[in-house]
Amino acid sequence: MTGNRQTSWAFADAYVAEDDALLWARDRAREAGLRSVTPGTGSALGLLAAAVDAKAVAEIGTGCGVSGIHLLHGMRPDGVLTTVDPEPEHQQFARQAFRAAGFASNRARFIPGRALDVLPRLADAGYDLVFCDGDRLEYLDYLAESLRLLRPGGLVAFEGVFGAGRTIDSGPQPTEVLRVRELLRAVRESQELVPSLLPVGDGLLCAVKR
Repeated sequence: MTGNRQTSWAFADAYVAEDDALLWARDRAREAGLRSVTPGTGSALGLLAAAVDAKAVAEIGTGCGVSGIHLLHGMRPDGVLTTVDPEPEHQQFARQAFRAAGFASNRARFIPGRALDVLPRLADAGYDLVFCDGDRLEYLDYLAESLRLLRPGGLVAFEGVFGAGRTIDSGPQPTEVLRVRELLRAVRESQELVPSLLPVGDGLLCAVKR
């Protein structure tokens, strides 16, 4: 990548400023050793939520609330974010971050547990957007669940599909990267989806359900 392109990428990633609540959530995530979406990915998530006029969003991977705040900013004022994470203590940080960002407690539903245990309990065609930022080994399973959860015209997004450059590296790769490659092929070849791969953060794979 040329220097000019790197500079442009950095400018785009920092284009939308983050408020104190987001910075606090980022600090908590860093202390917990968690990766958070970049500001550019976060602003893209807010844009996507606004574009589909999202009232119901499902998030796989609460973390400490960074992506959730961005999603809530883009959602309708009466929208509810259902966020799933296996670590309840991380969700407690997210609750604090959402409150600091000015969102009422009824704007988010926190469900602790493994995503593949929780998602089957959520309503068919009940969601406008599904954001996946959980276990990369389970991304293909998340895709299957997302197709069930989304209404026609709804959108699914997967974070981290570049794998820090490993996804397109021709050398031997761990199973996690191979699974992401399978996901990329499945989304691109699906007759049910209209896909796009956005070069923000570590890669955001998006697709609209027909």
